[in-house]
Amino acid sequence: QVQLVESGGGLVQAGYSLRLSCAASGRTFSSYAMGWFRQAPGKEREFVAAINKSGSSTVYTDSVKGRFTISRDNAKNTMYLQMNSLKPEDTAVYYCAAGRIFIARTRGAYDYWGQGTQVTVSS
Repeated sequence: QVQLVESGGGLVQAGYSLRLSCAASGRTFSSYAMGWFRQAPGKEREFVAAINKSGSSTVYTDSVKGRFTISRDNAKNTMYLQMNSLKPEDTAVYYCAAGRIFIARTRGAYDYWGQGTQVTVSS
């Protein structure tokens, strides 16, 4: 069992940066691949980025490549999403997820989810 808590969301102007954190409970954080997803009002929850257990492999959705960076610190049981050059279309609730997989873009591959943190980007 893994419990996940996101933090770091907020309201920023376009072009600014935010760093999201996902803190995991338990002693098995390093056994899980992790992912970030987001859901805008009226839209499906979509994949943003994922990282494997060791942090050696990462994948991103095309719309955030070059702007967002996913990372993890297994000693601190925490995953991060550094978001630079934010755009209004990045506005969404951001969720972190954990799964016993290598790495995945699909929601169904993840077993545990956080409650989400709101990111709002104004133009």
